[in-house]
Amino acid sequence: MILTGFTDEAASDLAGQIKVKKALGWDHMSLRMIDGTNIHDLPDAKFADVWEALEEANIRVAEFGTMIGSWAKTIHSDWDLTLGEIDRCIPKMQKLGVKNARIMSYAQCTWGEEQFEKKRFKRLREITTRFKDAGLEALHENCMNWGGFSADHTLRLLDEVPGLRLVFDTGNPVFQRDRSQPQSSKPNYYPWQDALSFYNQVKHAIAHVHVKDGIMHDEEREPEYTFAGEGQGHTKAIIADLLANHYKGFVAIEPHVGKVFHTSEGAGDPQREYDLYLEYGQRFERLLEEI
Repeated sequence: MILTGFTDEAASDLAGQIKVKKALGWDHMSLRMIDGTNIHDLPDAKFADVWEALEEANIRVAEFGTMIGSWAKTIHSDWDLTLGEIDRCIPKMQKLGVKNARIMSYAQCTWGEEQFEKKRFKRLREITTRFKDAGLEALHENCMNWGGFSADHTLRLLDEVPGLRLVFDTGNPVFQRDRSQPQSSKPNYYPWQDALSFYNQVKHAIAHVHVKDGIMHDEEREPEYTFAGEGQGHTKAIIADLLANHYKGFVAIEPHVGKVFHTSEGAGDPQREYDLYLEYGQRFERLLEEI
């Protein structure tokens, strides 16, 4: 496997992101945000500077962490917004020689309400086709989107969207209810997902892996993000299984211990964010050695 990671959790600016990769000794990085802007939305002039800096540093890009179909958009969002993101994304990926674009299946509607599944499937078929026609691949992540409701929902996506493959995130199931399981006597209560069970059901379609970990104490408290292998994500068992099955793809750390991308948590202390990211990567390397 090849190690990479979302470096915007270490630094907002590209120089800091390159610096932490050099400190880890890794040749790849996963690009998402640079100075607060998603990689596919950077103006052409600034993107040219990014390309030049990465070339000079001899850093290759493993994936684009796009906002296409993300948890930040409902299924009712204007389709032209998605098309625009795709049209901006593809030439940038081609310029950097990037093959993988992380996508999602749009934000979850409130459970129990209409989820507009057919509309989601139609959009994902179009998204997947547009990337494939460009020689690239859109990979669906099990996050706060329709496909993240359960392993069954992800499997349904695979059935409905020909050729779709997955990014599997080890930590996301820890913080999501399993909507495929029976509801308990408590109103609107479903068990938490089990990351290892989720992984085992979808691993035949996994093309890329994100690593985060954490603990979900109860409904009233925010998730507690931990170093890999120290939470409820079965991270060590999942990585061990990947290695045992000769997985040769990318494994990207997405720590959330210093800065959570979709909240303001941890923001405002750049040195802390950098140090925690570096420590996370080093600890993950030691976890691999243990396995």
